[in-house]
Amino acid sequence: MDSNDVMLVGMLALAALSAGVVVYLLLSPYLSGELRTDKRIQAATENRVRRTALKQQVEVANSRRRQVADTLKELEDRQKQREKVSLRLRLERAGLDIEPRVFWIASVISGVVVGAIIWAMAPGLPIIVPLLGAFVGTLGLPRWLLARLTKRRQYKFTDEFANSIDVIVRGVKSGLPLVECLNIIARESPQPIAGEFTELVEQQRVGVPLAEAFDRMMVRMPLPEVRFFAIVLAIQQQAGGNLSEALGNLSGVLRDRKRLQAKVRALSAEAKASAMVLGALPFVVMALVYISTPSYIALLWSTKFGQFLLAAAGFWMTCGVLVMRKMINFKY
Repeated sequence: MDSNDVMLVGMLALAALSAGVVVYLLLSPYLSGELRTDKRIQAATENRVRRTALKQQVEVANSRRRQVADTLKELEDRQKQREKVSLRLRLERAGLDIEPRVFWIASVISGVVVGAIIWAMAPGLPIIVPLLGAFVGTLGLPRWLLARLTKRRQYKFTDEFANSIDVIVRGVKSGLPLVECLNIIARESPQPIAGEFTELVEQQRVGVPLAEAFDRMMVRMPLPEVRFFAIVLAIQQQAGGNLSEALGNLSGVLRDRKRLQAKVRALSAEAKASAMVLGALPFVVMALVYISTPSYIALLWSTKFGQFLLAAAGFWMTCGVLVMRKMINFKY
């Protein structure tokens, strides 16, 4: 064997050895389990990262829930502290710009007028009847009118409140600050929306924090809609987020509540009309009988037994009216 053959064998052996080394390097991870180990390490790392991200999301959600719960609890505590309503606050809720002293003077005048009318229409009645009429005219009638005015004002506020929230949503989307949106509502909205938001803006100008200004607004207008609005803004200030989206959802909820209220009023209108007819029927019949034959019905208040029957009829009539009122009034 000459030198050329030896060189050729050596080169072939070297090539075979190189190929074997390459094959070994390529197959070594599969044969030694290193690839499986790397995959398991990668999977464990990804799971750890995923669990960490999921844990962070859960912690953020829990933190937001705690903030919401704390905000609700704080608002409830403040509401409990304000359960006692003064006469000045009642007048403010009714939209009456008068002093309590003026209200009491008007109440006394109302009582005197009611008592005088009863005495003039039926001078033969016992003196207790005009006195009871004067008492009702002093303490009952003015407060009933005040409650009616308050309810009507709150209804007007609720009727336009969703549109006011839409103004804030559009203003925030267009880049306006929240205070400027409140100014727009105060300038362009009808009453009582304009009055309430004007008071809110004026408090902001003198340095009252927004949360405290909304607390005062809830005192003047104790409605669930105003409470929802204050809660949304309080949560947004504490936790951040998309204010326009939150207020847009709130506006949708308020419109749904409004539609539900209209549906309930429509379904209960017949029952309310029937209750009013039944409640007014005894008084109408009594008035007609008194006009036609006064001597026949005068026995009810001129005799002891008649007075007893009147008292019993009044008691049962009151019970019946309260039962009908409970049946036709729905909470929604």
